[in-house]
Amino acid sequence: MNGILPPFLLERMAESPNPQTRRWAMENLAASAAVRSERRVLSTLPQMAAIPSPTGRKHRLIYDALNKPTHALPGKLVRREGEKGPNGPGSNDPAVSEAYDYSGATYDFYWEQFERNSLDDRGMSLISSVHVGKQYANAFWNGEQMAYGDGDGRTFVRFTKALDVVAHELSHGVVTHTANLEYQDEPGALNEHFADVMGILVKQWHRGQTVKQADWLIGNDILVKTPTRRALRSFAAPGTAYTNDPDIGSDPQPAHMRDKYDGEDDYGGVHINSGIPNHAFYLAAMKMGGQAWKKAGRIWYRALVGLTPRSSFKIAAQTTAEKAAALYGPRSSEAIAVKQAWSSVGVPLK
Repeated sequence: MNGILPPFLLERMAESPNPQTRRWAMENLAASAAVRSERRVLSTLPQMAAIPSPTGRKHRLIYDALNKPTHALPGKLVRREGEKGPNGPGSNDPAVSEAYDYSGATYDFYWEQFERNSLDDRGMSLISSVHVGKQYANAFWNGEQMAYGDGDGRTFVRFTKALDVVAHELSHGVVTHTANLEYQDEPGALNEHFADVMGILVKQWHRGQTVKQADWLIGNDILVKTPTRRALRSFAAPGTAYTNDPDIGSDPQPAHMRDKYDGEDDYGGVHINSGIPNHAFYLAAMKMGGQAWKKAGRIWYRALVGLTPRSSFKIAAQTTAEKAAALYGPRSSEAIAVKQAWSSVGVPLK
């Protein structure tokens, strides 16, 4: 399962001094494990999991899971494409509106910037379920639809509240239908990296921000803020998103290959080590300036389409450099910025 919350964070919550947080974390870990095998199977047959749009274009369906477990998805249909608002008892439900609006914004971003027609580039329907589980603290893409929990209320609020989270999770679908990066080790970290990149680009594009105006944070809108936590991840300074927090601990992301995690947890560090390519993207985008989706984002998207399931950091670096050279010229400032960015995180290119 591609969940916005990594397993190590939920495991840390299971050790919280707060008994309610511990209970919620244990329930979340069990729910996450229940859908993991489903996600793995669907990733091997992505076209079979894609439910086509009746119009061949943007088509959203929003369901209310009615706080039932993840195995009961999708739930009750409460809003479909073109309706001005949800029907029935959920007519004033912010989670329904956010899932609808933000999945639409993600579709619009991919179409307007890359001429990509939905996640599979064939107009697949964007299906979302809100109110998944009871106080479920996660959001995930299961291979055919999105699912959003309401959060525990103490550490996390509803997961539809953050556009970058919605776009990140939907972008796992784009990754599946392009490079289909294996969810393990460096390919898995790249899977998370590209989802993070697209998630943060959709947020910046929606807000009309330049690279200097953007916060470069992932998930800051779903956290209950305290002095020890501000986001899930930081592109500008990996490892600083949360520090010595009693509920979620400290951010383990490295910003350089010398600090790369080599253990077996987190599928070989897929959420942890994504900090390295994330920081490379940030450095490249800052060097290019302006609005990140126009140059750096275009380079990274074209690189994603050109990768394969077992691509490494080195291959990703080489591919982004090749795409930058093809788009702007081998001696362009953009191509130089990409090479310098990867070198700065310990992945040098000739």
